[in-house]
Amino acid sequence: MFLAAARFKQINNLGRRIMNTSAFAALNGVARVEYTPTAMGRWSILGKQLPAVNKIKAIHVYDFDNTLFKTPLPNPKIWNGPTIGTLSNPDCFVNGGWWHDSRILAATGEGIEKEEPRAWNGWWNERIVELIELSNQQKDALCVLLTGRSESGFSELIKRMIASKNLDFDLVSLKPAVGPDNQRFASTMNFKQVFLETLMETYKHAEEIRIYEDRPKHVKGFRDWLAWYNKKQSGIGGTPTRGPITAEVVPVADMATNLDPVAEVAEVQHLVNEHNASLSKRRRGTRAERLMIKKTVFYTGYMINSTDQQRLLTLAQIPQSLAEADLKYHANNILICPRPCQASILEKVGGMGSKMKWEVTGTACFENSIWAACVKPVPSTAKFHTDNPSPFVVLALRKGARPVDAGKIQNWQPVPPDKAFLFETTVGEKVLLRIEQEDLREGEYESMFANKAHKRRHTGGEDDFRSRASNVHTGGHQQRQFHQAAGRGGGGHQGRFRGGSQARGRGQRGGITKNRGGRGGGHHYKSLDDLGTKDNQSSVIQQMSYEDDSQRSFNPPTGPANPGQYQYQAPHHQQQQQQPQYGGWQQQQQQYGAPQQNRPMGGGSYGAGGGGPELNNYY
Repeated sequence: MFLAAARFKQINNLGRRIMNTSAFAALNGVARVEYTPTAMGRWSILGKQLPAVNKIKAIHVYDFDNTLFKTPLPNPKIWNGPTIGTLSNPDCFVNGGWWHDSRILAATGEGIEKEEPRAWNGWWNERIVELIELSNQQKDALCVLLTGRSESGFSELIKRMIASKNLDFDLVSLKPAVGPDNQRFASTMNFKQVFLETLMETYKHAEEIRIYEDRPKHVKGFRDWLAWYNKKQSGIGGTPTRGPITAEVVPVADMATNLDPVAEVAEVQHLVNEHNASLSKRRRGTRAERLMIKKTVFYTGYMINSTDQQRLLTLAQIPQSLAEADLKYHANNILICPRPCQASILEKVGGMGSKMKWEVTGTACFENSIWAACVKPVPSTAKFHTDNPSPFVVLALRKGARPVDAGKIQNWQPVPPDKAFLFETTVGEKVLLRIEQEDLREGEYESMFANKAHKRRHTGGEDDFRSRASNVHTGGHQQRQFHQAAGRGGGGHQGRFRGGSQARGRGQRGGITKNRGGRGGGHHYKSLDDLGTKDNQSSVIQQMSYEDDSQRSFNPPTGPANPGQYQYQAPHHQQQQQQPQYGGWQQQQQQYGAPQQNRPMGGGSYGAGGGGPELNNYY
């Protein structure tokens, strides 16, 4: 009996020793974590030797996207809301979509070939760069770059980017498919939590940790998780392993930007092409569908440039008593027709891109809600077309008013000679692009309508000026961890997109509208690749207005940053020397926000009133 018990104990101890070996852990998926600088170095793509444990008293962790670097996001002035969700959802594309294709990040600015030699000048948050340099000067601080981008797809690109800026980190960690200790990660937040716990357990003598993060939900997620970690280190709800650590999560101002629109459309077309090519090589029965880029045309008109918009807005005699929030400014087009233009009408007006001059002849106000200016062509014998009773420009609308009602104006007040100016227009379309399932039964005209139930020709009497909500219908599963408020999925209407899941509603999957029809190349629809060279694509894009709320003309981003801060003076506010932000946009000032740069386009929320899709939910 005694011998049997001793034998059992010997076998049991041997079993424990075997289970504690790394080979057994790797074979059976059991994590056996080593907390040493050498083991910690396996999380990094740099291969640097890390400082000794007793040398580190502080840990500084910096996020990459929109914290350190002004990362381009899908432009809501080019794509409709559901398509932005589609682009950001890795489940919608075989190749992963926007946040999983390094070419999109490499296309930032003028592309990697031009940007790398000049270190992506203007695309960094210089205040964060200064903090990183201060971290390097602090001898007892560990400096870490931590991002949820995939290790396999972005390691080389991010190494080149930070090297061009001469940024020095002890660790640069990207999300691996499998962690060094065979970990699997349900989300970016889960990956970062596992990494940070390993980091703090390794450097047990560190007295403080500071994390710089741009996403409000991740800021909250980190704070909640660190509070839980410190409770455990205090013996509350767990066994202490190292003792509490002073933790601070620093929110960083939104640094969102956009690609050049021509480059953005071209890169997304590449995404779609690769997705479709991958499907053709896969077995039958896969759930993924062939996709297409289509355009939704809201109206065709004589488009007015931004300089002339400002001149026209001075004609609107708006009462000072009206609140700015109750007004919406237009002055951006003379309507030709709602929706796409028929070939006969398009030929009459000279085709897309044709120029025409107009003279302002009068102004009017309809029911104290619509302000408009009537115009005439120059010369007066020039051919033109409009579905309205006469050519006019809607200058401004009161909340709830419909632009189409400007056609009811009967009495126009002549403008004084000093205000009867000329301006030039360009024939173009107000469009948004969208990604949908390929449908062979669609003709070119049918493809221009996102809502299949309303695919019909519209008459001129209908209201086709109404602004479109930029809401993205989202959803998704949230992990039962401390990133529940910061995880992927979920719905909302403002913030920034970085991948993740999207609601699978009835008849939809991943935000892609499902239509009946076969697969294969759409024989009626011309791909954006068919537009020819990039120069040709640029000329086509310039003929289209991508402004989501019809508030200002679209120009490729070659100038100042933060279009959300573009300002103008409404007529009655000019007298008071006040400058409300264009379209009601507001740029929030947060801690460690970056100063304005001259090169990147973007920043702030998109859409009227600072609204726009909730991008935080798409990680």
